[in-house]
Amino acid sequence: MAEIKKALTKEHGFPKNYSDEFLILDKGEGVYVFDVAGKRYLDFGSGIAVNALGYGNKEIAAIASAQMEKLVHVSNLFTTEPALKFASKLVDGKRFSAVHFGNSGSEANEAAIKYAKLWSIRTKGPECYKILSFSGAFHGRTMGALASTYNNKYKEPFGPMIPGAEIIEYNNVEKLKESLNESFAAVIVEVVQGEGGLRSLSKEFVSALNDICRKHKVLIIADEVQTGMGRTGDLFACDGVGLDADIITLSKPLAGGLPLSATLIPDYVNEKVKVGEHGTTFGGGPVTTAVASYVWDMITGEGFLEGVKEKSAFLTGKLEDLKNKYSFIKEIRGKGLLLGLEIDENDRVDVLKIMGEARDKGLLLLKTGVNVLRLAPPLVISQDEIEEGIAILDSVLKELKQKL
Repeated sequence: MAEIKKALTKEHGFPKNYSDEFLILDKGEGVYVFDVAGKRYLDFGSGIAVNALGYGNKEIAAIASAQMEKLVHVSNLFTTEPALKFASKLVDGKRFSAVHFGNSGSEANEAAIKYAKLWSIRTKGPECYKILSFSGAFHGRTMGALASTYNNKYKEPFGPMIPGAEIIEYNNVEKLKESLNESFAAVIVEVVQGEGGLRSLSKEFVSALNDICRKHKVLIIADEVQTGMGRTGDLFACDGVGLDADIITLSKPLAGGLPLSATLIPDYVNEKVKVGEHGTTFGGGPVTTAVASYVWDMITGEGFLEGVKEKSAFLTGKLEDLKNKYSFIKEIRGKGLLLGLEIDENDRVDVLKIMGEARDKGLLLLKTGVNVLRLAPPLVISQDEIEEGIAILDSVLKELKQKL
């Protein structure tokens, strides 16, 4: 494995914006992945919240295979039956009238920002183009989405961002009242900040955001790239908290691990768009949309979302036990099966250290924010598998505590 890593990173492979500290994974089954040496890992990260239905799903493989034999790609000059079928599931003709398919979360948010600007400029005037986002936000790495992302480490190397992107403090109602006016086209917001430490919107902030946006005719873009499709226990997290989203963006779990995104827009936005003003070559291809229809049917099927909520309550209870046991766990954050443990840095316990020790014991975890351990297991995880993962995490924390 060491020789393969060296070849990939030093001679033939990845650019330096990727770390050379990585596992080389070979296959997946259920909630487990296996490296090229055959070691098994319980994945509490789901490929960063992508593999909602786990690994090795035979239905997904069969659907993708059958569609690949039939038709793989047609470009955006045409469409296909799988794309139309999936679009009809997303668009009900009431809330949303159209869906733009892309390939990633960044593309979904980029499209949302462009649609919002088109609507605002053509509705309110050319000076009403600004986009408001919040501290801790991560909306993607393309230049429009990047401008609305908070962390300067992602932005500074690339020079000036596009004009009109403003960022204020997350959940600060007074700052929102001071900042938001008709010059803004949209507010883009995450109900739970995936990259920003799993902070959640407060009820007061949601209410204020709804009211102020309506007052100034500003669209609300709900970035559901990580929280959408059942991750929080609701199909869309914004609906679970009462956020009146005009546009919703989806991606990560949408096509069972294949690259697909969706930007859902209402009729009053769609009617302002003209042919050729936005597009993509690969978005909404027949293979990805055929799989996405299956994923959608599974997640919206009877009892699935209720099951996510039950698993969330079970996992949260286990995390509460750990919090009571280890004083360096400050807080449990998140919703559904997107949960986090904030670790007290003053106790000299590092999240990356926890992740490394857990990986050695066969558990894959994620980091978010400054020092928050992120848990986002596949939505199909069982209670026994949750207990297995918590037992490994407990053993890691116990050993770290003994070294303090």
